[in-house]
This record gives sequence, structure tokens and C-alpha cells, in this order.
Amino acid sequence: MEQLQQIIDQIMAFFNLTLFTLGKTQVSVWTIVYVVVVGFLLFWLTGKLNNLLVYRLMSKSKIDIGTRAALGSFLRYFLITIGFIILLQTAGINLSSLTVLLGALGVGIGFGLQTITNNLISGLIIFLERPIKVGDRIEVDDVAGNVTDISMRATEILTNDNISIIVPNSEFISKTVINWSHSDRNVRFNFPVAVSYREDADKVRDILTDVAMQEEAVLKDPAPDVLIRDFADSAVIFNLRVWTRDLTDRPGVLKSRLYYAIKRRFREHNIEFPYPQRDLHIKEFPQPDAHSDA
Repeated sequence: MEQLQQIIDQIMAFFNLTLFTLGKTQVSVWTIVYVVVVGFLLFWLTGKLNNLLVYRLMSKSKIDIGTRAALGSFLRYFLITIGFIILLQTAGINLSSLTVLLGALGVGIGFGLQTITNNLISGLIIFLERPIKVGDRIEVDDVAGNVTDISMRATEILTNDNISIIVPNSEFISKTVINWSHSDRNVRFNFPVAVSYREDADKVRDILTDVAMQEEAVLKDPAPDVLIRDFADSAVIFNLRVWTRDLTDRPGVLKSRLYYAIKRRFREHNIEFPYPQRDLHIKEFPQPDAHSDA
């Protein structure tokens, strides 16, 4: 028993060992362990609460996923802030003793953490103004994909190749962002179709319209339409305009489907695709006179 008591006393002495002094507060090993463990639990529990709120409690409401995610993130960061303050107080750390540390941190933010601060403020602006939200199809710089997560520092975008790209929030505030589904998931695409000058334009228009109407991913309201875009050198350029909701994030797939169907229907109706044509004129030059040098 005495050896066990000695071991316990040694462990207690180790945890009560003062590592450093913060103002008038002595920070021991136990203080560090307590803050780390409880802080980890705080982050874990608030994450679980966020998922419960966003994907269960509010899933049956009419609130869209982007708004639910923003509210959940706001609540989580608020609880983390309050919980961290309570954690420091219960650990015996006097918050007034952190004044010097916070002042030094402020100087560090001013010089070395400008980018992080910019991203945090940009994240707050995104949460308040909501120029983008979870589920939107967006393009920024050379990145295009669906927004899957928005945090205070960065936004996660999932591309069509199933690649997650983490974009700092400041990119969405300082640069031009194309949001294909900001207020509506319905998007119109324009697909050019070149046809020979010998073909009947009305017949081509009817075939293109019928092809679009047969495609299940094309919306019937608004209905697809066909315009003549240009009279090119070797072809009449038609513009097939279609609306879609299902393939907003995969326009290449929709284009391929329509072009396959157009190729098949044109072959059935013997409609000719154009090819470059050039008229070559050979000019005959007069033959030199054989006696001109005499």
C-alpha cells in the first residue's frame, strides 16, 4: 500500500508541476492536459451538434441546405467561443492575465497572420451575405465544381472528377465568382451546330428542336429553341438553346448526348455537315514571245 501511495503521490506531483507563470496564474501540467482534453471534446461535441442540427433537425424544414449549413456553422463557432472561455476559467486561468499575450497575438496578426485574418473575415462575410452556399455550382479562376462545405477559413469545392479543392474564402470576396445556381438551379446552355448551305433551314430547326425535346435532361418548360447565329464561310451556324436542371454541373455530358442524337438524326434525313470549301482560280499568264530577245 505504501508503494502504491508513493506512486500516486509522484503522479500527482508530476501533474501539479508548474511549467510557467501567466500573469498571476501558475500553469501546471494538469492545466495543459485539462485544456487539451476538454478542448478536444468541445470541438468534437460541437461538430456532432452541428451535423445533428443541419442534417436531422432542420432537414424536414423548407430551409435550403446552404442556409442550414451557415446557421450550423455560426452556432458551432459561437459555442466553441463560449466554451473555450468557460474552459479557461474552470482551468484556473485568469483571463485578465492573458492581456499581454493577446496584445502580442494582435501584433502577430498585424504582421504575420494577415492572410488568415483576411480569410476569417471573408468567411464571416460569406455567412452573412451568402453569395455562395452549399450545393451551388460555381466557378472561380480555373476552379469549377459544387460547393460541399463552407468554413470560416476556406470553402471546399468538389469537381466533376471527384477532386476536392480547398479555396480560401478571400478568393470569393476579392475576385469574380460565377454562381450557376445562386437563385435557381435552372441553367441555359448554347450549343452551336453547323449545317451546309444546301439544307433547308426550317427542316434543320425542327430536327434540332425535336432532338432537344427527346432528351430527358432538357427542361420542357422553358422549351428549347433554335436560332441562326451566323452565316459562316462554309456553313450556316445554328444555335441550339436548352435549359437543364439535372446536368447543370455536367454541361459536357449534356452536349455529348445532344450531339450524338443530332448526328444520328442528320444521317437519317441525309442532312449534310459542312466542310471547308475554297474556290481556286488559275490565272493564265501570256507566254513570252520567242522573238522578243532577238
